[in-house]
Amino acid sequence: MKIMLSAGEASGDLHGAALAQAMRRLAPDTQLIGFGGPKMAAAGVRLAADMREYCVMGFWEVLVNLRRMFRLRARLTEFMRQEQPDLLVLIDYPDFNWRLAAKAKELGIPVFSYIPPSAWAWRKGRAKKCAVLADELAAIFPFELPVYKAAGANITFQGNPLVDTVKLSMERETAKQYFGLEAGERAVLLLPGSRPQEIRLLLPVMLAAARRIQEDAPDMRFYLPVAPGIEPARLENLAAASGVAVRFTRDHTYDLMGLAELALATSGTVVLEAALLGLPCVVLYRMSPISYLIGKLLVHVDNFSLPNILAGRRIQPELLQAQVNPQRIFAEARAFYRDAVHTARVKQELAAAVSLLGEPGAAGRVAQRILAAAGGRKKLGKLSGDQK
Repeated sequence: MKIMLSAGEASGDLHGAALAQAMRRLAPDTQLIGFGGPKMAAAGVRLAADMREYCVMGFWEVLVNLRRMFRLRARLTEFMRQEQPDLLVLIDYPDFNWRLAAKAKELGIPVFSYIPPSAWAWRKGRAKKCAVLADELAAIFPFELPVYKAAGANITFQGNPLVDTVKLSMERETAKQYFGLEAGERAVLLLPGSRPQEIRLLLPVMLAAARRIQEDAPDMRFYLPVAPGIEPARLENLAAASGVAVRFTRDHTYDLMGLAELALATSGTVVLEAALLGLPCVVLYRMSPISYLIGKLLVHVDNFSLPNILAGRRIQPELLQAQVNPQRIFAEARAFYRDAVHTARVKQELAAAVSLLGEPGAAGRVAQRILAAAGGRKKLGKLSGDQK
């Protein structure tokens, strides 16, 4: 049996790797191929292309990179034609992946969608198109189901894989020693994202806010986990120019989250990971002005960070575009490290929100459904051949 996976972002690479590991445990002879990153490759997926060469964000940025993305789609379509997988598994990355799905259907290859497009938030019409192209869909958030079911999609919620993967590996005192956090010191995390554009737009203002925090609370120590594929020299240069002493780390990020007082974080999966570990965040997001104007017309949500969406209300601060400024970030951060009652309440609400993510074992349950879908196609193909 041969299964092709397609993921185009760091979070998708993480989810794809978890699926690959689960499928290898359940069906060791399964061949895994596709488009992804280093984690998927390490999990045994033979890559036709590396996603790190194609990471772009924002409406405008995607438009200016369209030619490269068309070439990638053609390359992967030809790869599917040659390899003839029993199933194509889409992992997030919607604007590219669903065009690839259309090519798969033309080739007679069934499609399984893991982490379908956010039709609940914008472009609800996509749910109908996805229902036609995908033979089965698996959501990682319960709030995704209604719009897809209304469109006639075969969709289920199998839980969220982060429930399994976001775990501490060290005792607190061991972690303090590992990260050099002395008695009486408190840690603040800077989480500027994994894309170069996010870092360019958000890290300088995070550092400016960190300087204000440093002046207000000299016991604070700042840590920045360096995402895979990011050149650390650029981060170090920005930190040096800001006048903030930043400690750069490359491993045990969850243990660092478990130590930290709070985080200044770019909106994304990392904010949900922090919530699972009880770490409050000041959530930030910026995009190019053109992308923001287009998004404002298309996206209609009250909150944009995942813990707040799960909760159905604003339980921790979100700052967008012009709100992302040093003074505003500092004010929101100060409320956490100066007000213990406020922080305890936010942590309690974060725990309630992440409890909605389901039981452990999501990746294994989705892997079972993927293998069943691929096996069903293989069985149908064999029956068709026998009839001939």
